[in-house]
Amino acid sequence: MEMWVTYYFCNVIGLMIFPLVWWLLWRWNDIWHVAPVIRRCSKVNYKMPPGKLGFPFFGEILTFMWYFKILRQPDDFINAKRRKYGDGVGFYRTHLFGSPSIVVYSPSVCKFVLHSSDRFKQEWPTIEALGSNSVITLQGERHTLLKNFLVNALNHRDSLTRTVEQVQPSIVAALESWSKKGKFIAKDELRKATLEYIGKYFAHLELDPHKIDALDKAFVGIIQGFRAQPWNFPGTAYHYAIKVIKILREELEKRKADADSAEAKSNDLMGRLMQTKDKEGKYLEDEEVLQNLLSSIHIGYTSITDTVGWALYFLAKSPGAYQKLLEENLELSKQKGGEHITYADILKLKYTNKVVEETIRKANISGFVFRKSIDDVEYEGYVIPKGWQVILWLRYLHTNSENFEDPLSFNPDRWDERPRFGTFLPFGGGARSCAGNMFTRFNLAIFLHYLSIGYKWELLNPNTKIKYLPHPEPADGVAISFEKY
Repeated sequence: MEMWVTYYFCNVIGLMIFPLVWWLLWRWNDIWHVAPVIRRCSKVNYKMPPGKLGFPFFGEILTFMWYFKILRQPDDFINAKRRKYGDGVGFYRTHLFGSPSIVVYSPSVCKFVLHSSDRFKQEWPTIEALGSNSVITLQGERHTLLKNFLVNALNHRDSLTRTVEQVQPSIVAALESWSKKGKFIAKDELRKATLEYIGKYFAHLELDPHKIDALDKAFVGIIQGFRAQPWNFPGTAYHYAIKVIKILREELEKRKADADSAEAKSNDLMGRLMQTKDKEGKYLEDEEVLQNLLSSIHIGYTSITDTVGWALYFLAKSPGAYQKLLEENLELSKQKGGEHITYADILKLKYTNKVVEETIRKANISGFVFRKSIDDVEYEGYVIPKGWQVILWLRYLHTNSENFEDPLSFNPDRWDERPRFGTFLPFGGGARSCAGNMFTRFNLAIFLHYLSIGYKWELLNPNTKIKYLPHPEPADGVAISFEKY
């Protein structure tokens, strides 16, 4: 009898304690992170954004992974919150990537954060992979100096004119070599081709196949471990970055030792960085030159590879769009009589440029932008707490049916009209927008021109799944059969 009573009593206690423990676990992050903010802001009547921070340590990362890795419907992470909490003010609180966070999905709030660099700073878990002197990681005046330089060096009309002229031979040669392979993984070939001509265009690097493979492996390692810890041993992003810097430093030292060589190469990106002065008239330090060259190659290499890879994928699945692209570029090719196209020619390719914009919208190569709140920031009566991570869900702007009709379809003709302001931010915005956004667009347009007039391709796995982490791409790397007309 006593054993039965004890057993019964223990079960009752267990049934009472388990829900309490579960409740405490579920509420712990809110108690720990939200309660202090509520106390701090009680006098000014700021409200906390709706949402939950989830379990200790994990937060909502398991829910995040569920939508991204299992369901492969990443934007339903936001849709689920909208259904549960309503649209509210355009952002929610959560806990992701080890930090209490505000997830922003509305155009107006994205614009507010991106254009408030005095209230929100860009902060990386580690800056060593690209360096503390990189325009990507710098803050303040030094960032402004280098950002302005890169915008002029990559996006200015004169720079784009040189880009169009100088990269075409490499792109034409790459496509010719692809046609001899027959079947291949497009992303693999794109990485090598893009790295070869960007290395040549940015720093006059003459790369043999072995060095291209080594650099390609290094940049893939940097991309995959960009947010990892700065440990210098084989396989880490920092280790790969050091390898790339070593190659760039060799070229820099050659130029410093040979004035004639430096003069001959003075108009490439490395040469122009070496000639750049700050407001005090001082030249950039060697590490500033090298780290910003590394960052520029990294961004150019990844953005061009990703956008061209997605263009191959989308056009293979959209024969109507491909036919319009072909007709427009064949007409231009006849007019040019076999000559290379120019900056002015690309501006005239109206449909091609619509394909460029639609590819960039659908690809979402920069799906998120991260900021950190410098202080408690009020927005329409809600507080974005000091020290919290702010995640701008840019991809949701492009996949939301409120911003684009039938957003998951590939429809270049939607660009007959410009989208509503603030709903198309593939390269971020504000002071930290991508400095080479037009460079990427023009490179994609060149690829589209030569692909359409000379080659045909088919997807080997048209039903392959899409993976969304760390960046969106077809799981097979865009496996294609490729041949000349």
